[in-house]
Amino acid sequence: MLESPTRMFDLADQIVLITGAGRGLGRSVAETLAGCGATVGLVDVEATSCQAAADAIRRAGGTAFAYPADVADRAAFALAAAQLAAERGRLDAVVNNAMLLRYEPIGEVTEAVLDRMLAIGIKGSVWGAQLLLEHMDPARGGAVINMASPVAERGYPGTAIYSLVKGALVSLTRTLAAELGPRRVRVNAVAPGSIPTPGAVALNDPKEYERRARTIPLRRLGREEDNAQAVAFLLSPAAAFVNGEILHVDGGIAAAG
Repeated sequence: MLESPTRMFDLADQIVLITGAGRGLGRSVAETLAGCGATVGLVDVEATSCQAAADAIRRAGGTAFAYPADVADRAAFALAAAQLAAERGRLDAVVNNAMLLRYEPIGEVTEAVLDRMLAIGIKGSVWGAQLLLEHMDPARGGAVINMASPVAERGYPGTAIYSLVKGALVSLTRTLAAELGPRRVRVNAVAPGSIPTPGAVALNDPKEYERRARTIPLRRLGREEDNAQAVAFLLSPAAAFVNGEILHVDGGIAAAG
């Protein structure tokens, strides 16, 4: 069931493009934003899951469109953005969520994996910001949400490339906030902590999540909706003067050090 805008934030009349939206955190973001009244465009390289997620949102009463595309391919990503803008008249926001989630020792990283992670996580986010500028209404302005992570600030073995990408997104967020603010574009990031999404669970032993829960000040793991509601806040009028922030949604793990 979609969240009611009366319970969260009113995003009616917003048109939002979300990448990596076929499952996990991206799908949760799409469902939550649609529940708050936004029209959502779901972009995902997996066509089946992308369409299934959009269909589920429509069955629940939301407005959603599916655009199977690889965000690392600028032409394909641009076509998805153009289609949503043509359907609804403009874009108001882009949520750069797509990422190849992979952990491995630095000595085992291949050129193919490195190129793919950088292309999706960094290039895709740059393209997302460009496409918002291309299709937004300058008088209304817009917003970009990048998906960062506490690993951008803390060292974890086996996460070198993932952390590299997330650190780059923190830098990109702050730089674009300064550059695009005069154009009425707010750029922020959400940095979710340990959330056992299907993709993440496949990479970790269940005992690892038990250990993580014990180290988080709130003594629990995150939930997909924790992250999604933070995104909804940053896109809402309640965050109209929030720009260049990295919002940690991690139960306090970044603060605890």
